[in-house]
Amino acid sequence: MHAEPATSPVPDEAALDAAVRKATFTGVVTIDVGDERRFERVEGYAHRALRVPNTTRTRFAIASGAKTFTALAVLRLIEAGVLSFDTRVRAILGTDLPLIDDDVTVAQLLTHTSGIGDYLDETADWNASDYVLSAPVHLLAETEAFVPVIDGHPQASPPGTRFAYCNGGYIVLALVAERASRTPYHDLVDAEICARAGLASTSFLRSDELPGDAALGYLFEEGDRTNVLHLPVRGNGDGGIWTTADDLHRFWRALTDGRIVNEETLERMTRPGFEGVRYGMGISLGAKRHRLFIDGHDAGVSFRSVHNRDTATTLSVLGNSSEGAWPVVSLLTDTV
Repeated sequence: MHAEPATSPVPDEAALDAAVRKATFTGVVTIDVGDERRFERVEGYAHRALRVPNTTRTRFAIASGAKTFTALAVLRLIEAGVLSFDTRVRAILGTDLPLIDDDVTVAQLLTHTSGIGDYLDETADWNASDYVLSAPVHLLAETEAFVPVIDGHPQASPPGTRFAYCNGGYIVLALVAERASRTPYHDLVDAEICARAGLASTSFLRSDELPGDAALGYLFEEGDRTNVLHLPVRGNGDGGIWTTADDLHRFWRALTDGRIVNEETLERMTRPGFEGVRYGMGISLGAKRHRLFIDGHDAGVSFRSVHNRDTATTLSVLGNSSEGAWPVVSLLTDTV
């Protein structure tokens, strides 16, 4: 049973005003407790040139927030006996991606401890306007299309010996899930996570045919340049799903109530996967295990959702610019 806090976690408006101004935040901020919306704030435009305002029902891309959905899709396959934590991915990859060590397991990919080389260097400096993909973005719509992109990167460390955040590892997970289940990755996420949790507004959209309720992702605080040429036309295992503030709270409730994976699997998912690192499987962990985090940062995307399991409280900050959300995230994260 969830206990509600004695007081509403409503932010100080003056401090929030300052945080919004600091990086010209555009997007949505919500705080939900149980079945009640306690706070919401909306800023800026979903489409700047046409002056279409963001709303609490606007769909936002959440970049690496999709890793949580990938992890859950894999965990569902583990529960079904299609995969196991100890499955060596070489058995499924065959001769593809030959530089991945033969001993890399599903669990290591989930916890970023596989040591495989990454196609995106998370430690490098980057600007929102950089073009970081080695393939034309319009070709990157299905999982198999990413194989040449993530190929050719040597193993960075022996499997299981260190934590290193790895985008490519989550594309490998999507590929493994797709091949093992004989179900396209996007369909697997739709069926095993979105449908089970009742997430009607959450899916992998194509950036070249966005519906009217989806926010464009803007590279900069001002101007109309979007991220459409900077990201895959359709996201995959490491990022690119779209969702709403309402669906995020609905997701957290479904996850913690056991409607996506069972209690034993959730406990494994939210356990640190490497000593000294507050990261489980596709999800970041607070200093206390009752707080769970999903983050996303990319060209045109800045996002965090925090859920307090003890109080059934969700804070979500969904931004449709590269940097706008971070002052707001810094201010509000500890309020839940």
